[in-house]
Amino acid sequence: MSDSAPDTSGTSALRGRWREALLAARGGTGLAPDPDPYADALLARWAEPQRRYHTTAHLTQVLDRVDTLAGHAADPDLVRLAVWFHDAVYRPDRSENEERSAALAERALPEAGLPDAETAEVARLVRLTVTHDPADGDTNGEVLCDADLAILAAPPKEYAAYAAQVREEYGFVPDDAFREGRAAVLRQLLELPCLFRTPHGSAEWEPRARQNLTTELELLTH
Repeated sequence: MSDSAPDTSGTSALRGRWREALLAARGGTGLAPDPDPYADALLARWAEPQRRYHTTAHLTQVLDRVDTLAGHAADPDLVRLAVWFHDAVYRPDRSENEERSAALAERALPEAGLPDAETAEVARLVRLTVTHDPADGDTNGEVLCDADLAILAAPPKEYAAYAAQVREEYGFVPDDAFREGRAAVLRQLLELPCLFRTPHGSAEWEPRARQNLTTELELLTH
């Protein structure tokens, strides 16, 4: 790609967002270490071929939703860093993705100049995406979890595309087993007293998300 060619992949914009969040979380302590190699390593992970939904498009969407909810978070830049790492390790056939992603953050962020306490908070947030169940008053966790689950409140066509991409990621699972497993996940979500914890998420996303989940469950079980 020449210097004048458009960056159609959006990686340049994402690299800039990483740099901004990391420098802010580091307290603006100059440019050493350079943030860009860390962004490039993460972007390579987000572009792996086994991904259909958990791609750089998902990364961008979750970052956008964090921007929407940032006023609710105690440390929005740490939440943004957690977004970068929350699916950095993603193998659909394995169950330890979140733990491995958190461990990656614990290795990479100190090298990138982030202090230990801030690194620990990012790793805690990544691990929280196992359950999406932040404690009351955990505003960082509430923002991350709401931003990650906001796809559930997408317009019907976008939600259908998301569901199809999830099915593609689990293409190695037979249809009957996938339907059974996916239906169990949907029921578990619908049984939660609330899907979203931030005021914006509760007001703007909860009703449509429940409608989408109910519709998908009906399609899977009838």
